[in-house]
Amino acid sequence: MGRWEPDAGGRFRMAAMELFVERGYEQTTVADIAERAGLTARTFFRHFADKREVLFSGAEQLQRTMVDALDGAPAPSTPIEAIEAALAATAGFFEDNREFARRRSSVIEANAELRERELIKLATLSAALAEGLRRRGVAEPDASLAAEAGMAVFRVAFASWVAAAEPRSFRAILRASLARLQALAASGPSPGNARKN
Repeated sequence: MGRWEPDAGGRFRMAAMELFVERGYEQTTVADIAERAGLTARTFFRHFADKREVLFSGAEQLQRTMVDALDGAPAPSTPIEAIEAALAATAGFFEDNREFARRRSSVIEANAELRERELIKLATLSAALAEGLRRRGVAEPDASLAAEAGMAVFRVAFASWVAAAEPRSFRAILRASLARLQALAASGPSPGNARKN
């Protein structure tokens, strides 16, 4: 019988990530994770529904963080400014977990089922942000467009942040990515992409 351990969830996450990287996601069992963590499989299931949830258990907290920040944006904020507040709030969520995030990304990228789950998570975040904008009085299609643009910035920034050679903080990359999107939107079509009538 395993004794109670502080931060058992964290131990399971670290053990699972080590095994997913070493053996592959499919080849790793809950029993393997529990053994590596020095805990029991029964304790694992108190923290996670299955091994996949080790990779996605923070999704609800991330969504709450983003929606709370969007809801807390000043009333006169534009939709993009409210989305910027939501994105900025994620920086604290990730900054101290860069190596875990890098490993997590590599594990997800190597597995089609996990990639699909990640896309569902991102779509759920976008829908939550769009709903938050609608609560602020933003009409459609503007609410969905702003939310989708924000999630595009989030995805691009996150991919840059987990890249091995990237020294900048997640917050700095988010700011730069959002500024780049705004510059692209303001500049209009490039000459090579302009439609000919």
